[in-house]
Amino acid sequence: MTFADLGLSDELLRAVTESGYDTPTPIQAQAIPPVLMMKDIIGIAQTGTGKTASFVLPMIDILAHGRARALMPRSLILEPTRELAAQVAENFEKYGKYHKLSMALLIGGVQMGDQIKALEKGVDVLIATPGRLMDLFQRGKILLNGCNMLVIDEADRMLDMGFIPDIEEICTKLPAQRQTLLFSATMPPVIKKLADRFLSNPKSIEVARPATASTNITQHLVKVDSRKKREALRALLDEQQVQSAVIFCNRKTTVRELNKSLQRYGYRSGEIHGDIDQASRIAELERFREGKVNILVASDVAARGLDIKGVSHVFNFDAPWHPDDYVHRIGRTGRAGATGVAYTFVSEADAEAIDNIQKLIGTKIAYAPLPGGSDRDADASQEEKRAESRDRKPARRDDKRREAPAREERPAERPRHDRSRDDRKGASRTPPPRRRDPVDDGPDEGWNGPVPEFLSVGFTG
Repeated sequence: MTFADLGLSDELLRAVTESGYDTPTPIQAQAIPPVLMMKDIIGIAQTGTGKTASFVLPMIDILAHGRARALMPRSLILEPTRELAAQVAENFEKYGKYHKLSMALLIGGVQMGDQIKALEKGVDVLIATPGRLMDLFQRGKILLNGCNMLVIDEADRMLDMGFIPDIEEICTKLPAQRQTLLFSATMPPVIKKLADRFLSNPKSIEVARPATASTNITQHLVKVDSRKKREALRALLDEQQVQSAVIFCNRKTTVRELNKSLQRYGYRSGEIHGDIDQASRIAELERFREGKVNILVASDVAARGLDIKGVSHVFNFDAPWHPDDYVHRIGRTGRAGATGVAYTFVSEADAEAIDNIQKLIGTKIAYAPLPGGSDRDADASQEEKRAESRDRKPARRDDKRREAPAREERPAERPRHDRSRDDRKGASRTPPPRRRDPVDDGPDEGWNGPVPEFLSVGFTG
């Protein structure tokens, strides 16, 4: 089967061919025809199977006929993260270059001004995160009663991030007669309930069992002491001769520290996490795409929004807390039919997390031995220990003496004949003053940085 067999227009087929694709993936082959027939869809597919194109391509042909009106988008795509929203926008730019469709991207972390200007001109496609969309709606800057097509992408991630109440409210603002497409890698009960409420007689498409990892990815577990993870990571990077890799950590502080450690030992690495502003995230991803850095240390902010060809390895420096995140993390490799390798470091504290992951994917992951330690690794480990010891202030012997509890002294006893009459009866004592609880400081202020131009304005193909 080819894309020409799916009923797409000649202009769209031309754009797809120029992008280097000729054969649709299973989710694309099954989803595109019913979407073109204006049916509601529930698509369950693992990450990296091409489900973004399965709704972008038919949407372009459907929206090719019609005219946009100010503040009233004709279609709406909801994404859980800025990175995923930007990825969908890139797909529309790539495949819609022969169609005169306008698009606006509504995401947090950038100024509203240019986004409002794009909405005032009228857009055919609105790609948004729920928070920013609700903010603009409540300000009266957008109307949803002209939106006849809704896409809820990565619905299970929406659930994890607490967006389900927002999605339910957004659905009530849309016309009752509309086409709704829901895509997810997993189908927990809450998402099933959402689909039953807001989709009309949907066609279910499942190209893989929920929460299964791609068979193109070779998975390994690596047992390692939590204090020697950096040394183990360097050994694997060298032994595997890694050309391009994403390393996932659970905490933002771990991302920063690991990136600095890799750079100290000559690796071309960069970092991306939630504390980095949107413009810097885009710049760092662009450096990774261009090969200026070949190792990207990331938090789960990149687990679903990163679509870069050629990523050969994924390393879980920390085992993910949620089993679903494992599927999405390793899905950054082995994309579009390519093969990939995923390593997950396992310490004593990770036993339960690994058990939950293996239950979810229905597969036992084999353990791989660590490469033999080299002199370079030993030297590096010693250097790290010395660097860490310099950061810590050594405890002095005098400090230890001061910290030691004083020997308890017995109160001097008074002779019975010195005790007063009041003492024998029990004199009243003034109670000690109550201690006040410390006052908590307010929350940190968020970032308000520069506006990346191509993310905040519409485009014309």
